[in-house]
Amino acid sequence: MQMATAQITLPPIIGDGMVIQRGIEFPVWGWAKAGQKVQIKPNWQSGITATANHEGRWFVKIAAPPAGGPYELQIKGDNTVIAIRDILCGEVWLACGQSNMEMPLGNISSDNYPGIDNYRQEIAEANYPSIRFFTPAYKKKHMPQTEFDGRWVLCSPESAKYFSAVEYFFGRRLHKELKVPIGLINSSFGGSYIEEWMTKQTLQAYPDCSLPAERSDYPLYDVLIAPLIPYGIRGVILYQGESNATRAYQYNTLFSAMIHSWRKKWSQGDFPFYFVQIAPCGNNRYPPMAAAELRQAQLLTHLAVPNTGMVVTTDLVDDPCAASPDDLHPGNKQDVGKRLALWALAKTYGRDIAYSGPLYRSFKIEGNKIRLCFEHTDGGLIAAGNGLGGFSIAGADKQFADAKAEIDGNTVVVWSEKVQEPNSVRFGWDNVPQPSLFNAAGLPASPFCTNKQ
Repeated sequence: MQMATAQITLPPIIGDGMVIQRGIEFPVWGWAKAGQKVQIKPNWQSGITATANHEGRWFVKIAAPPAGGPYELQIKGDNTVIAIRDILCGEVWLACGQSNMEMPLGNISSDNYPGIDNYRQEIAEANYPSIRFFTPAYKKKHMPQTEFDGRWVLCSPESAKYFSAVEYFFGRRLHKELKVPIGLINSSFGGSYIEEWMTKQTLQAYPDCSLPAERSDYPLYDVLIAPLIPYGIRGVILYQGESNATRAYQYNTLFSAMIHSWRKKWSQGDFPFYFVQIAPCGNNRYPPMAAAELRQAQLLTHLAVPNTGMVVTTDLVDDPCAASPDDLHPGNKQDVGKRLALWALAKTYGRDIAYSGPLYRSFKIEGNKIRLCFEHTDGGLIAAGNGLGGFSIAGADKQFADAKAEIDGNTVVVWSEKVQEPNSVRFGWDNVPQPSLFNAAGLPASPFCTNKQ
């Protein structure tokens, strides 16, 4: 808890260069001596007065100005005047996850990141002063924090190499399409488990789920998420799941619970939550089929939780022809960010565009064949150049056999001579699924299992 003080203090995220979310009443808060009057004076409207409570915390909401800027905000108390300058108003998104979200644009060798595809040119062209990044500094503490270190940084060729690549490409696409400032907050942490991003109260509701002992002292929610609340955001993008790949059944439950708890804490309704399926990676990292089961858990979360979206990455490995690629960090972060932005542009900002690859919806048994129906078949289903593959079919014994498949309109018919009474189908059920089914927009189908196991 922030100690009460005669001086006014603010969380670092409220500072020079910040981007505030347009179209909302924007939260502003800080600390002062208990009972002290604090005047908050934006230069786009009349001021408002707050009073610090018995714990020294004060809080107000201010109507956000029109998109653009720069704006200024003055905060004044008995002995303090704080002027916040170069404020922009636009769209603010929080990014979270593990190393694939953390992975920066540049070749930061000290962090074992080799640099994303074409990183030298991407960095040289990253001159977007209306895109700003805020990256909280991780502090190991055994309790929830009310603040952390960090500052807003303008996007330039000098600063961009340290930014999350996925978040940068997501934000750049939004900036170009929406033509408003973009604020990007990056609270990712390599190797993190989904449990670390959950509130202690939420995790306690699932006694069978717990963190590894070496990580249990430093819950990332407390140090990288809680201090951000209630900063105004439009939504969240997330790239996480690799660390939970051996516990897919639990992940489905925990991921849904995490999303619900964050939305409750922020009190901004069911804000958009778009996430990335884990990348294809070989059996040297995962037990057989573990990644397939995790992708199924992610698909089920998307289908069950409102206002979520899922990006499929089966075609974005560095070498899709490799039998067992072992790079957990594919260099193509451009398309990951672009596909996240497609979800946002379509579902959050109302653009009439294709934004998802085919997603399994239902099936029908037709003799010794199964017909699969899909959503998001925009323009029709299309097979990869080397034909459909990756389908398997099973009967009541659950012994899956490789299957033949053909596209029939917006459906796929699957069969095998080895299975005469089929009742379930799998597609892409491998740690390294070979992408073979797309829609006309060029977006790949998600792996799935019809029996939801």
